Amino acid sequence: MPEYETVIGLEVHVQVKTESKLFCSCPNLYGAEPNTLVCPVCMGFPGVLPSVNREAVRKTVLSGIMCGCEIASYSKFDRKSYFYPDMPKNYQISQFDLPLCSGGKVFISGKGFSGTPLAGRHIGITRIHLEEDVGKSIHFSGFSGIDFNRAGVPLMEIVSEPDMRSADEAYAYLTALKEVMQYGGTSECDMEKGQMRCDVNVSLRVRGQKEFGTKIEIKNLNSFRAVHRSLVFEMERQEKILASGGKLSQETRAWNDDDGYTFLLRSKESSHDYRYFPDPDLMPMEFIPQEIEEFRKEIPELPQSKRKRFVEQFSLAEYDAEVLTADRALADYFEKGAVNSGQPKILANWIITELLRELGARNLTVPENPVPIESIVELVKLISDGTISGKIAKDVFLDIFETNKTPLQIVKEKGLVQISDDSAIEKLVTKVIEDNPEQLAQYKSGKTAVFQFFIGQVMKLSRGKANPATANRILKEKIEKL
Repeated sequence: MPEYETVIGLEVHVQVKTESKLFCSCPNLYGAEPNTLVCPVCMGFPGVLPSVNREAVRKTVLSGIMCGCEIASYSKFDRKSYFYPDMPKNYQISQFDLPLCSGGKVFISGKGFSGTPLAGRHIGITRIHLEEDVGKSIHFSGFSGIDFNRAGVPLMEIVSEPDMRSADEAYAYLTALKEVMQYGGTSECDMEKGQMRCDVNVSLRVRGQKEFGTKIEIKNLNSFRAVHRSLVFEMERQEKILASGGKLSQETRAWNDDDGYTFLLRSKESSHDYRYFPDPDLMPMEFIPQEIEEFRKEIPELPQSKRKRFVEQFSLAEYDAEVLTADRALADYFEKGAVNSGQPKILANWIITELLRELGARNLTVPENPVPIESIVELVKLISDGTISGKIAKDVFLDIFETNKTPLQIVKEKGLVQISDDSAIEKLVTKVIEDNPEQLAQYKSGKTAVFQFFIGQVMKLSRGKANPATANRILKEKIEKL
């Protein structure tokens, strides 16, 4: 039986973060009452004229530069004709043969969804073009409705080259692309709000064969997990058909996330089915080299560069740098504290282990984080100078979430200052030894593991305030003399 190779390309739709829609002044907002953010322009009433949102164009060009694309000196909008209930004009204003951005690449590395390590490499980008979003169909029991609030929202379509060879690589590509869009301020990429959606093109070919196999498209995947799962299923489905001597037809399928399978939607259309032609109501867009150079000056430090700098500047492990830079807000949060903390590696550990865990437990995003970075920096300093122990620090950290108080205020109010005085700890050690003669006898008989029992009793007696290192030293000295 021949060995098959998977070929994957993605079409990613990213809503552009702007104040208004692409061709009218209606607000670009999420969550409003259905059909309250509409006007004659975005509803396609007769006699209206669209006007291009310059900010949407600017952010699309910036996104192209961040992805290493070539920016077109001349671009235009086209009409893409098709009939569907969520398309009020019965055509979509999009771009066909002259997109704003072409070429480019995105670097992937790290691990895929399954945890498999990936060899770092670039995934090519064919084009990035700007178009208007469509409305949203809402299905109820027995009937359906349409919310046109989303119709006309600026939407970038980012088309990759067919460079991915596994579901894990597709997952890593989406993750990297999302980071770039967030860092550049193009979009928040919240998939639950429909700000980032994905169509998958997947085919199989005999390994070593140059020609592509029959392409199958999977539409409207609304999570990275769904992309990975649908690809795994579709690769197995196609391989079974080919291995049994069957043939595949070019088609569009949908994904049932609950039951984990793809199903047929329709046979695949070709570009001529959409009857593209230049939009007669919109002027072409032209950019001179000086304008593009001005755009380049606006590009922020991107995730890959920031990750590398964190490792070099703050001596972080690559994994820690990867976690911290996965979200721009988190990276900025850490860096603000790392510059002045003097202990960036410890600070990073507290953010990754304690802060992210608590945010997840409370279902909070990083921008909703109630703990100022100054509080974690102060907490780290209180541990390092011996004011509190690491165990007490975790309790103090939880209190910070519930109050607006600083760590030092909480420590003083609750009397949590660590006991580091030798004489005070020696009294605690003496009492613990005297109160546990049976365990002392076990220790003398060679059961040295009992030593940890004594340490635990000292910490319990001191209500966790005894300096662990000092307690360990004094207990060892005292118990050795007996």
